[in-house]
Parts: sequence; structure tokens; C-alpha cells
Amino acid sequence: MHGLPIDPTEDTLSFFVVYMSAHIKPDSVGTYLSGICNKLEAYFPFVRATRRSYLVKRTLAGCRKRFKSVVKRKLPLARTHLSTATASLGHHPSHDDLLFVTMLHTGFAALMRLGELSVPDNVAIRDYRKCSLRSTVVVFERGYGFNLPYHKADRFFEGNKIRIVRRGNLDPAPIFRRYLASRDKVSRLNPFLWITSKNVVPTRAWFMARLRQLEPDLEFAGQSMRAGGATAMAEDGCAPHLIQ
Repeated sequence: MHGLPIDPTEDTLSFFVVYMSAHIKPDSVGTYLSGICNKLEAYFPFVRATRRSYLVKRTLAGCRKRFKSVVKRKLPLARTHLSTATASLGHHPSHDDLLFVTMLHTGFAALMRLGELSVPDNVAIRDYRKCSLRSTVVVFERGYGFNLPYHKADRFFEGNKIRIVRRGNLDPAPIFRRYLASRDKVSRLNPFLWITSKNVVPTRAWFMARLRQLEPDLEFAGQSMRAGGATAMAEDGCAPHLIQ
């Protein structure tokens, strides 16, 4: 099509990288190139050495910069979102309302991901070993805590101890205590900390449906809790290494 020789030289592989990067993500081009080398190696034994050549590597690196994708992040939740959610509880909230607001405060204060507080909507990929247990809860004078069994960044499956205390005008401890009392009325036999009125661990869709009632803007999502909490800590003057 382009009148180029069929031999996989440094020039032809570099041209391939540039051409494909204009149509798909450069990271995928690198994967495609490795697959192509695997197929061509029987006919061109030198193809892998050509793939590792300085020209091809630099061309691929340049395309990653030239055609890089713009990172799209959801907007962070603000303290006003938490205040609004708390005010909506009233004197006699339902258990599910208490659960949602408690998850919202906990995710915001502990910089947690929604996936660490709920289970996926897809039943096939749910892993209940990642769910926090009721037996790990500790409630103390200034706050509360529980154990996070493990998460995607936990290489050694050691888990984390989550501890949440009052910071500024945000004090999630009273709401957590109200939720805990309601949760134990729903079930004392269910081992998991976060459960709905139907005695099951909340799904992502369950949480998102309530978040949309609080904030209809689609620019807010589950990761907005973590982003909002980090933003709030930065505004309070917290050291960057502690926020990470």
C-alpha cells in the first residue's frame, strides 16, 4: 500500500509506529509490535533486535508524548456535599440513608475508593475477601476505625488499619455510631461491616444511585470521595506525603 519493502528494518518498524499511533493509543502500538515480531521471527530472525533498536524505541517514546491521551478525572466532592447529605438524614433516617451518608463520610475522611466500600455490580468479579468485617471495628473517644483486608495496591495482602478522627468541622464519628447501631439491628450474623437493609453488601450501582440524588452532575463519581478528601486535607495545610 505504501510501497515499502517487506523486510522489518528499523525504518519500516518506525514508520509503522508513527502510522498506527495516529489511529490508536501508542501504548497499544507497542503491544501490537511485540505480537508482530513474534509472528515474523520465523521468517526474519533479526526482527526482535530491530524492535529493540534505538530508532524504534525512540520513535515509540516520541509517539507516546505526541499522541498521549488527556487524563479525565472526576470532580472532587466538597465539604458542602457532606453537610447536605448529613442534614438530609433528619431525626429518623432509614438504614440505607444512614449507610450511604456513613460511606460518604468514611470515603472522604479516609481517602478511600468506592471499590473499597462496596462490591462490583458484576457478580462474576466480586471478591468478598476484600470487604471489611464488622469484627474489626473499633470505636474510641475521638473517632472510629476498622480494617481494610487488602486492595489492588497491596502487593503482600497485609491490609490496612483505617482510623478516622474529627478534622475541622467534619466529625463523622456520630454518624458512624448511628449507622453501627442500625446495622446491628439489621443483622448480627452478617460478618461484613457495610450492609444494606436487605442484609447484603452494597454494590457500586447502589451507591451511585444515591450519589446522583445528592449530586446529579455526571462529573462526580465514586472516586470523587477520595479526590475531595485529598483536596480538603491540602486546604487544611496537611503535608503532601501524608495525603499520598
